[in-house]
Amino acid sequence: MTDAFQPSRRRLLGALSAAALAAALPRPARAASDTLRIGYQKYGTLVLLKAQGTLEKRLAPLGIQVKWAEFPGGPQLLEALNVGSVDFGTTGETPPIFAQAAGADLQYVAYEPPAPKGEAIVVAKDSPLKSVKDLKGKRVALNKGSNVHYLLVKALEKAGLKYEDVQTVFLNPSDARAAFERGSVDAWVIWDPFLAAAEHQLGARQLADGVGLVSNHQFYLASRRYAEQNGKVIKLIVEELARLDAWARQNFKDVAGQLSSQIGLDVNIVRVAAERGTYDVRLLDAKVIAEQQRIADVFHQLKLIPKPVSVKDIVWSGQ
Repeated sequence: MTDAFQPSRRRLLGALSAAALAAALPRPARAASDTLRIGYQKYGTLVLLKAQGTLEKRLAPLGIQVKWAEFPGGPQLLEALNVGSVDFGTTGETPPIFAQAAGADLQYVAYEPPAPKGEAIVVAKDSPLKSVKDLKGKRVALNKGSNVHYLLVKALEKAGLKYEDVQTVFLNPSDARAAFERGSVDAWVIWDPFLAAAEHQLGARQLADGVGLVSNHQFYLASRRYAEQNGKVIKLIVEELARLDAWARQNFKDVAGQLSSQIGLDVNIVRVAAERGTYDVRLLDAKVIAEQQRIADVFHQLKLIPKPVSVKDIVWSGQ
């Protein structure tokens, strides 16, 4: 090759290098997405929504597909939402507070009414422990940062104990059940349908549920980016949840049947869990926001979250 061709060759290599670099860099997010990624847990209204397939039908005319991903608990689901693996999901009261304190960029979208009977502190059927007060010095299993974390705090407080008076063992539901069955822990704080399954299959005995202690709200959340860029889709999701909730309130038997086929638990177990649940999705109001704020303040006082958070700052505007 002669010297006359060198500048052209250098320009060509430069262009190829620039193209390679551009391909390697992350692309900017689009204003809207043609895929809605929903995170769900082993139980709840989103499982029914997935089973019935009505959201897919509502979104199809908009050219939007729905992808579903199952998570063992709320903390894991919100971590996926924070890193961009899912766009929308549901958790109990506490996971959003831990996530917000950790810097997750999420928004509260809606909530379900209180379901205090849907979580409890349980012990083995032959356990000598008779009350929450007997938990002093004992090993208590729970999923860290989940809704039952707050139940444990409030139950201990009512019994005159401090949070530090028990030995918390942080395990996800499946590992916690295994530890509970082995007797490696003295008590387990858990939610439905795992709670109903432990009662039915293991004879687990409740020391306390959430009645008079906690509300046990279920919250629907979205990543801030998705909510801001896809408000119409968020509204459609809430509309479908409202339709589904209205049906569920009148059809517990069918709810149990559909959930049972989806999650692989006996229909009688699921029926118990379904009847302890609530179905009436609503956008957040001042009362619910204040209640979440109280939970956040308690966890900050206990140094379970690293900084105070303002719940109202991450509530979806509904636009």
